[in-house]
Amino acid sequence: MLTFDVDGRAITVRPRTLVICGWTGRDPAAVEHHIEELAAIGVARPSSVPLYYRVAASQLTQAETIQTVGEETSGEAEPVLVQTPEGLLMTVGSDHTDRALEAHSVALSKQIAAKPVASTAWRLDGVGASDDLALRAFVSDDGADWSPYQNGTLAGILPLPKLVEGVRRTLGGLDDGTVIFCGTVPTLGGVKASPHFRAELAAPDGRTLSLRYTTSVLPIVA
Repeated sequence: MLTFDVDGRAITVRPRTLVICGWTGRDPAAVEHHIEELAAIGVARPSSVPLYYRVAASQLTQAETIQTVGEETSGEAEPVLVQTPEGLLMTVGSDHTDRALEAHSVALSKQIAAKPVASTAWRLDGVGASDDLALRAFVSDDGADWSPYQNGTLAGILPLPKLVEGVRRTLGGLDDGTVIFCGTVPTLGGVKASPHFRAELAAPDGRTLSLRYTTSVLPIVA
């Protein structure tokens, strides 16, 4: 179960379906450039853009620590939408991904790692102009000294209603318990693995949704 604090009230939902939207950049030329960059290092081109990856809903977590196998994983800040009986909620999450496995299969690289989400949320219908929301991430080796890792606004990704409609078409509906990761903004200097990850989604009025977690690395045993 996921429980969110929404304006001081707890809303609990059982996640049943998890969709991670990939290749959601609003600038088609920039998306194509990124596809070509990844293709050069062995990552297959997506079959369509955007692409709606299905991931096990059991990977969703609000724990403060996640475990990964090997050190080649990293977080990725994303706006997250959650369908509940009371409508769509917006929170912030991390599409934590195995970067080594990504060259073999993007879908499997997303499935292999837990997907942390914040414990606070907003009602989507009360957010206003989502393009004005700032999406930021920070990384740290010790949990004290943080470095900027991502910084942009949701104007850099496809409009949220368009992504929701794409998921609705893909699933044949949008049932309660559907969780949608909506894409991300570029990193500041490239993908980096780090044991501590922090993300935030900030509104112009000062409201902020925050997420913080630590990665515990398990050894690769052959």
